[in-house]
Amino acid sequence: MTDPSIEETLGPLRLAVMEQGDIVRQLKESGAPDSDVKKGVSELRARKKILEDKELELAPIGFELLDRNRLEDLLKRRFFYDQSFEIYGGIAGQFDFGPMGCDMEDNLLDAWRKFFILKEKMHKIKCAVVTPEPVLRASGHVDRFTDLMVKDVKTGECFRLDHLIKDELEKVKADKSATAQVKAECENILTRLDGMTKEEMTAVLRQFNMMSRNGNDVTDPVEFNLMFHTSIGPTGQIRGYLRPETAQGIFVNFSRLLEFNNGRLPFAAAQIGPAFRNEISPRSGLLRVREFTMAEIEHFCDPNDKSHPKFNSVKDLEILLYSACAQMEGKPSKLMKLGDAVTQKLIDNETLGYFIGRIYQFLIMVGVNGKKLRFRQHMSNEMAHYARDCWDAECLTSFGWVECVGCADRSAFDLTQHSKATGAKLKAERKLSEARIEEVVDVLPRKALIAKQFKAEVKIVLEEIEKVDSNIIESSIKQEGKFDLQVNDKSYSITSEMVEVRRQMKKVHVENFVPSVIEPSFGIGRILYVILEHNFGVREGDEKRTFLKLPPIVAPYKCCVLPLSNKPDFMPFVKQISQDLEDQEIPSEVNTSSGSVGRRYARTDELGVPFAVTVDFDTLKEPHSVTLRDRDSMLQVRLPVNEVAAVIKSLSCGKLSWSEVRAKYPAFIQQE
Repeated sequence: MTDPSIEETLGPLRLAVMEQGDIVRQLKESGAPDSDVKKGVSELRARKKILEDKELELAPIGFELLDRNRLEDLLKRRFFYDQSFEIYGGIAGQFDFGPMGCDMEDNLLDAWRKFFILKEKMHKIKCAVVTPEPVLRASGHVDRFTDLMVKDVKTGECFRLDHLIKDELEKVKADKSATAQVKAECENILTRLDGMTKEEMTAVLRQFNMMSRNGNDVTDPVEFNLMFHTSIGPTGQIRGYLRPETAQGIFVNFSRLLEFNNGRLPFAAAQIGPAFRNEISPRSGLLRVREFTMAEIEHFCDPNDKSHPKFNSVKDLEILLYSACAQMEGKPSKLMKLGDAVTQKLIDNETLGYFIGRIYQFLIMVGVNGKKLRFRQHMSNEMAHYARDCWDAECLTSFGWVECVGCADRSAFDLTQHSKATGAKLKAERKLSEARIEEVVDVLPRKALIAKQFKAEVKIVLEEIEKVDSNIIESSIKQEGKFDLQVNDKSYSITSEMVEVRRQMKKVHVENFVPSVIEPSFGIGRILYVILEHNFGVREGDEKRTFLKLPPIVAPYKCCVLPLSNKPDFMPFVKQISQDLEDQEIPSEVNTSSGSVGRRYARTDELGVPFAVTVDFDTLKEPHSVTLRDRDSMLQVRLPVNEVAAVIKSLSCGKLSWSEVRAKYPAFIQQE
């Protein structure tokens, strides 16, 4: 039940959001100028931010935020990850993963492959990282993938404008000589900052006479493209970029994937790999970096049929949904069944709802706290113009709510854009219930003329002409007298004499259409960080003793083998257990370091190792047995040496629970 005193505080803030939401709707419905709509949206975001901050401040127990410094100390000390090139001063926004981080990321990706690619029978694909400029121009990244930046006029150092404004206004607020009016104005600007236009941010920059962090004047803001650009080949004439996402490689290979799938829809293709964004001034650790791993799925389906055969398997999941309407009206997120959300059209279609359900199940499985997980719907002003619906899986962290997975219905935008840019037939076919008569365009190559012009390359040219949409060839020849055929890095000019364009009426039994795309996109680094935060804890009664409660599925090691001491008689048993674990393909380590067994347990707990096997003096006796310790409860049982590996294997893959192990084997009590 909601605390009345909390709602008494939040009520006026919710009302303020709702009133501004109504104003934004009225502006849009009346066709108000874009500048007025943007101002209204900016004010709406500001009020939403105030409401959300107050909600977090008053949140019930269970949403408390951790001591981030202690977590970061553990991660650095045990080398999960650390800043790249640290001995050279480090590079902001780039991180090197140590042994623990590598294993944890590998386990997370392996779980992702099994959960999505294997169980959903998706097609794997691996595409090039270096991408030619025309591909990313067609997708919109060249023109729109930008942030505002200012430059120190003396040193040339660059700063992301919104970060600079935020830092400077925070200093003004902290200044004891600042008046209450100035502090209030700063707070108002900070809450509206995310929605500000270039002109509004420039005005703030000049109003407060902001300098660079070096104390020098800065230039006027400019738009900075976040992609890393490069040159392909020795001449430097072919411009390219390091890909900012993995999706475009899947889209440009659609025809091959459709052919591989025997021309049938729906189907999904998945790719895991690096992506790059040249952040101006990255911050927040793994949450905003320049080089990161993405796992993306492109599910291609008929835009007229977005049902999903497995939707019933997730329809009863209760998930915290933060709808666009709730955001506009200042209402809180709401726990809903996915089936109800799709039936009420809160979620646009079954396929989108199905993937939201699967994302939720995956995140819970790998260790995200369900109480700190919600799906937030994009409001109309932030949704891409081509998207029908979009939801972000957001996790509550010490940095606030962080987007970790995006799940969008991208409609047919990407395939359409690449088809327009290249002329390629990025379409599928559906059978008509009844044949119909319609006018079609046929392009018939005049092979002799093409052979005379292109000689040895005639076969390549003829094959590529077959792949191009006939309507595009006809339109280009009518307007320009030719059609330029792009094949790899070479262009072939097809003139009107080389082809015959015919329009005729035909009886057709199938129709072509551009498929829609449902895209779940996972930021692996962000998910990994959230898992670490959500599973970081302190032992009750011993605040100096921190540990990671990682689920076995992502834990770097599943088990640690500890001899009670370095007594030689223990070593044969240590080796036998270690070999048995290796034979079962269970990642483990042997800990023979100095110190008491309790202290060594604490060291393994810091690494998130779920189970520990201890070889002690009773192991030397017949029948040979060892203790098995559970990290979370710190309880132990005693079991035969030859059963250890099988039990840990079953515990690690979820086939056996710790309570079942305790019921089967005798308890062992020892003071740690």
